[in-house]
Amino acid sequence: MKPIGIFRHIAFEGPGLLAGFLDAHKIPWQLIALDEHCAVPLSASGFSGLIFMGGPMSVNDDLPWIAQELDLIRDAVEKDISVLGHCLGAQLMSKALGGIVSKNPLKEIGWGSVIVSDNETARSWFGEMQAFDAFHWHGETCTLPPGAVHLLSSAYCLNQAWSLGRHLALQCHVEMTAAMIASWCDAGALEITVSIASPGVQSAPVIQQQMIQKLPPLQAVAQRLYTRWIADFL
Repeated sequence: MKPIGIFRHIAFEGPGLLAGFLDAHKIPWQLIALDEHCAVPLSASGFSGLIFMGGPMSVNDDLPWIAQELDLIRDAVEKDISVLGHCLGAQLMSKALGGIVSKNPLKEIGWGSVIVSDNETARSWFGEMQAFDAFHWHGETCTLPPGAVHLLSSAYCLNQAWSLGRHLALQCHVEMTAAMIASWCDAGALEITVSIASPGVQSAPVIQQQMIQKLPPLQAVAQRLYTRWIADFL
């Protein structure tokens, strides 16, 4: 089969748990590292699916690769090639398909509950679970593009996930590993410090202490979502 294209925008926001998941299922994947100046492919035709990871930049920033990724997402959707977005990746999907990306009312950093929407599409992704603790690190949000179905919300962000047919957009982070959480807390120490007054922001010690109990269930959710996502092209 053709590989999955995984787009990385900054070195410490890689595929995380997702890489091991794809390897375990013997699904080939190719890392397109924008942080190392890799070129954005002009067409999605060379891939079975496209996955867009997170990053500290905004979809609305004037960066040359953003417009290229937006075009690639639209090309994939037109060709019925599965797309999966995490955080910035979800915002890229929203903007590419007609949604709007803007500042979220509150910054979210750390662990926080997300509520699963009460609709059949959400149940097809999440089963009978009604809520779970997700990992968050974002200051912007997005509206749902036309035709998308709402999947998740949190106390501080209405649109935490949506799907459009086979395509899945996740504002929250389900791809986390313990090593990633440690590196994010280190790289984002200043951001945490200046934002700690926000009720949606946790300190690094709290994040890492809660990780012990909350990371394994989150990884189980991720496994379920990734299994559902790859089912469309296996």
